[in-house]
Amino acid sequence: MPSAAIAFDRFRPLQDDACDSRIVAAKAALGKRAVILGHHYQRADVYKHADLTGDSLQLSRLAGQTDADYIVFCGVHFMAEVADILSKPTQAAILPDMAAGCSMADMANLAKVERAWRELSEVLEPDEKITPVTYINSAADLKAFCGEHGGIVCTSTNAKQVLEWSFARREKVLFFPDQHLGRWSGYMIGIPPDEMMVWDFDEPLGGLTPEQIRKAKVLLWKGHCSVHQMFQVQNVLNFRSRYPEGMVISHPECNFEVCKLSDYVGSTDFIIKTITESKPNTRWLVGTELNLVNRLAEQVKPQGKVVQFMAPTICVCSTMARIDPQHLAWTLENLVEGNIVNQIKVPEREAEFARIALKRMLEVV
Repeated sequence: MPSAAIAFDRFRPLQDDACDSRIVAAKAALGKRAVILGHHYQRADVYKHADLTGDSLQLSRLAGQTDADYIVFCGVHFMAEVADILSKPTQAAILPDMAAGCSMADMANLAKVERAWRELSEVLEPDEKITPVTYINSAADLKAFCGEHGGIVCTSTNAKQVLEWSFARREKVLFFPDQHLGRWSGYMIGIPPDEMMVWDFDEPLGGLTPEQIRKAKVLLWKGHCSVHQMFQVQNVLNFRSRYPEGMVISHPECNFEVCKLSDYVGSTDFIIKTITESKPNTRWLVGTELNLVNRLAEQVKPQGKVVQFMAPTICVCSTMARIDPQHLAWTLENLVEGNIVNQIKVPEREAEFARIALKRMLEVV
């Protein structure tokens, strides 16, 4: 029988060093019953304890292939939801701090998307004309919405292929929650800018006229990642001026102008792979989250490579940073005592339709 859950208040005042030793001890006690997942953007004092590291979808798929009873996701809420959806029914997905959310994901909720769908039906028949596409950085109920309406999920790696799949079925796409990934992906398959319209969810008809909706190939939800919006054109131009031989690499959540000025644009895994496989003694300006950039800079320093963060100010994923050593230690020690805390469980009907949208994506790529 599980004991009464250990209260987090006992862990709040602990120093990081004390937490560190307790995390190591709890991991040893749990053995293979628990697997800790660390997203690329996770803070270093938590990331170092991860058994598996990577991006959100990659981690969820890997965790589901393990025999662990507990999947402890050091990421954000939507990532733990995907882990629950893709893992075995016998596995429990856990988020050490329930406050670890994603501001971008929060910009598109089910009520707003359903309202947009109803408003679009005033102009055309959305279930015949529009493929809903949600970035994996979204809540499970939005993935379920896509599954139920003939839509699909995408990642920053496969968004281009997903758009091609979508247009092979219907003539338009509603892309949420990140307008910048949608715009860059549309640009990559040759859609003109004037056929990609921003849908402002706070305005009737998204702030568009019926004529604009009929003309649009892609309706871009007015959402963004606050981290990637810190990077500006001037940051790139300053780097180019100072280091003409340097290379610029950006995540597609950056704004369109930054992406156009970059030598490479791609996902976190693409950024890591491109820089680690580059020639020695190269210099890079990187437009993505600071924890990843700092970790990568240390990794490639022995090859004479210099990796610089694009923004002049510190820019971390503050919601993911809520998962600290104190929360991780608390989570693991509860598991040692047989207490599952902060389990993320997606309702079955929602999970069923979300699984359909995810399966479509996995079949595309």
